[in-house]
Amino acid sequence: MQDFRSLRVWEKAHALVMRVFPMSRRLPKDELFGLQLTLRRVSAAIPMKIAEGCGRNNDPDFHKCLNAAMGNAADLEDQLILVRDLGYLPNDEYAALNAELVEVKKMLNVFLQRLS
Repeated sequence: MQDFRSLRVWEKAHALVMRVFPMSRRLPKDELFGLQLTLRRVSAAIPMKIAEGCGRNNDPDFHKCLNAAMGNAADLEDQLILVRDLGYLPNDEYAALNAELVEVKKMLNVFLQRLS
């Protein structure tokens, strides 16, 4: 078992969540239980799954958790595209968030390869 807070991938994923939450506050009120909730849920699930994997006692379980984090990252990628295409997120802000997300996904991929 290792401390998830010492992992750069967790730090990057957590930082991304800290950017998604304020952005999601600017969505229209009628998206409170739609896009806003989904954006928050899938973004927060990425570092949460990394932390869960660190609490597991073996590499196969850790691998499953990292795969789940990668799935949540793909969900977030899709939701960011949707929010941008609906006109709720300016292109420059989308590009910055997406760049952070791509970095997290690359880091997760490297971690998964090391565990395989």
